[in-house]
Amino acid sequence: MHPQRSSLQPLLTFRIVFNTERKELEKARRDDGRLPPGQSLTLKWPVLHEGTIPAFDPERWRFSVRGLVEDPFELTWDEFQQLPRTKVTADFHCVTTWSKFDNNWEGVPFSAIVEKARVQPEAKFVIVKAEGGYATNVPLEDLLRDDVLLADKHEPEPLTPEHGGPLRLVVPHLYAWKSAKWVRSLDFVAEDRAGFWEQVGYHMYGDPFKEQRYRD
Repeated sequence: MHPQRSSLQPLLTFRIVFNTERKELEKARRDDGRLPPGQSLTLKWPVLHEGTIPAFDPERWRFSVRGLVEDPFELTWDEFQQLPRTKVTADFHCVTTWSKFDNNWEGVPFSAIVEKARVQPEAKFVIVKAEGGYATNVPLEDLLRDDVLLADKHEPEPLTPEHGGPLRLVVPHLYAWKSAKWVRSLDFVAEDRAGFWEQVGYHMYGDPFKEQRYRD
């Protein structure tokens, strides 16, 4: 007579294999310098945000650009879809200490917004504004990097609401709170000013490799 097999055995086996794979990948990313200090690799995609997930109505949705620009503009969802598009594969580092690697994003390169708006030389920072009054600040120089985009797709499906759909900013080289979800407007300004989390003590810049989580 064979001993009765526990119904938990397949689950335990899966967990062992999953954790072994995660640890091996984490070591590889640490060895190749892609895992910032204080971070752990995740194979999942945790959901974290301030406030509730907003409803998306493509007929009423608007995206606006203003501030120190020659050509401020406002776009409907259909008009936004007509802007130049790009694909980016990049890592994603959350200030809560997890990192998700090799994300495949698709959307509008931030440089296309700058070109369309004809940003003035005095503009040095961008205040990124989103649903629910959320905002974050990013230097314009950082947003002009080739891997920064306003993403509406991920792996390669439309971005889900809990992860910022229909539109989120993606700034891979900064902590993920800078990659604001549910973006609705951009304000180009001359001087830096704190956004939502920055006002309560988060770092004004947020470099994960320097562990710039909080100010002082």
